[in-house]
Amino acid sequence: MVYGRLADLVLLTHLAFIVFVALGGLAVLRWPRVAWIHLPVLAYGVAIELVGWVCPLTPIEQELRRTAGGAGYEGGFIEHYVGGVVYPTDWSRIHVWLGVALIAFNVAVYCWVLWRRRRQTAG
Repeated sequence: MVYGRLADLVLLTHLAFIVFVALGGLAVLRWPRVAWIHLPVLAYGVAIELVGWVCPLTPIEQELRRTAGGAGYEGGFIEHYVGGVVYPTDWSRIHVWLGVALIAFNVAVYCWVLWRRRRQTAG
């Protein structure tokens, strides 16, 4: 029971990390100092997608699930929980596009942040 709860906690932490990687730039619009945390986290998240690394939270969750008596799962977190539903095709090609989309979205958000900052400074 304890290992199952710990696995759930790792799952929620992993989900929060992914949401922050993807949407943390939006927090920078409100709180610019968040960029000091978000940019390195974003770089790490993009590297995981583009290079094909496994996030360290994935094997931790898998092992906790197995220890709790569950079957665990193969592959990565997003691939397991989201991939089959949202991306039913070949995951190996899609994760690269996901990394590119993360970069594109956050570049747009940070350009907006810089534009607003320059406009406020000039005005």
